Amino acid sequence: MMLIDTHCHIHDLDYGILPEETLAHAHANHVDKMITIGTTLENSLLAQDFCAKHSEVFFTLGYHPHEYPDQGHATPTEVHRVVEQFELANSQLFDDSKLVAIGEIGLDYHYAPYNREIQIALLESMLQIAQNHNLPVSFHVRDAFDDFWPIFDNFHLPTSVLHSFSDNEVRLEQGLNRGLYIGVNGLSTFAKLPHAPLDRIILETDAPYLTPKPFRGTINRPGYIYNIAEWVAQSYQVTLDEVAKITTQNAEKLFKI
Repeated sequence: MMLIDTHCHIHDLDYGILPEETLAHAHANHVDKMITIGTTLENSLLAQDFCAKHSEVFFTLGYHPHEYPDQGHATPTEVHRVVEQFELANSQLFDDSKLVAIGEIGLDYHYAPYNREIQIALLESMLQIAQNHNLPVSFHVRDAFDDFWPIFDNFHLPTSVLHSFSDNEVRLEQGLNRGLYIGVNGLSTFAKLPHAPLDRIILETDAPYLTPKPFRGTINRPGYIYNIAEWVAQSYQVTLDEVAKITTQNAEKLFKI
């Protein structure tokens, strides 16, 4: 059995568990590959450095919609310029075989106040990078699909994923109809969410966040993918081996790992 954690943050300096312990726990639970996710441009470079030291870990280049500094004073023009300059200054980054996607990027209007114009400018700038380099995208979208779909539809992207999907059946169908995969994590073990077809899901932890049952209240780990896979098997009434096989194939196909 082999499992893949397609979305975690184990390279973050404040993750809370040493890399050696994290990776040993993952391997003990059949998690043989992990993707650690960039949340700012600088954080993505830290992810790259982490992956250079750990052969089983891959990384993404991302800019979380909440992470752009000083959103009250920034302008969309400034956002576009910052991202474009980063792409030009770090052209060698896109030759790194460990870079498997752009993300996490998207829109999040859940908590007020938020700057809609800055989030949209950031999403569009990062999608331009994804399109330029033909990379899939890990999307973070929360309470913002009405703005998100027109932007998504304006770009030509490889097959991508809605990370930590937590919306309704209508939004799920809209994503599936656009060819997107659906990220399933510990949230599904304690919240009522619509089910995507098994051949359209990938497994993720979002570690250290969204720890699944029965470990809620502790730091999430990539090794808990095993427990998420067990929940999927029970919910879909299939074997654990089938869940592992299909979700691993999905992740390998999507991220080319």
